[in-house]
Amino acid sequence: MVPFSMQALARCRFVVVDVETTGTSHGLGDRVTEVAAVIVEDGEIRVGFESLVNPGRPIPGRITALTGISNAMVAGAPTFAQVADSLAAVLRDRIFVAHNAPFDWGFLAMEFARAGRPEALVGAPLCTVRLARRVLAHLPRRNLDAVAWHYGIGIDARHRALGDAQATAHVLKGLLRDVERQGVGTLEELERWLTRRAFVRKRRSAMPGWTEGADGA
Repeated sequence: MVPFSMQALARCRFVVVDVETTGTSHGLGDRVTEVAAVIVEDGEIRVGFESLVNPGRPIPGRITALTGISNAMVAGAPTFAQVADSLAAVLRDRIFVAHNAPFDWGFLAMEFARAGRPEALVGAPLCTVRLARRVLAHLPRRNLDAVAWHYGIGIDARHRALGDAQATAHVLKGLLRDVERQGVGTLEELERWLTRRAFVRKRRSAMPGWTEGADGA
């Protein structure tokens, strides 16, 4: 099998993931309440996995107001341990992608570890926020709403795992089309291109840009 890094972008097997959670910090005990994984392969997008998750702790009211996910909705949902195997099967041998990937990756790494499946996440995630900061540097914001709007993508269910994952999958396709126009053909070349652009930007100015902090999920 050709290593991920050497595969042509057009032939890569991606899985775009989104999680909803009880809060913003898995290190402080927040847990996953919903997870979705959308497969992007051969130019097609399809749902690979979707489930509410019982977090084993109350969902704060502010989170319910944002996501629409209530304590009643997850009361009968499976725990993460109960869905871990099915989700891991979808992630296997695919490149993990998310918008603000450290957030989703961090929560899933914690949940898989708790479920006794730490090997379910391997390699490194591809972050569409990071990509958008390079490809769409002219935009004042690169959160999902802004980037989706740029590519003419609607989000059917904002702040729900499947709706956000599907929108991010379409965003990924748009971003990859743009980087291929820059002559970037493989994941290895993409990482070099991103690193080079980041270095040039930092060398030009060590001061934080005015869009810093505006590029969340």
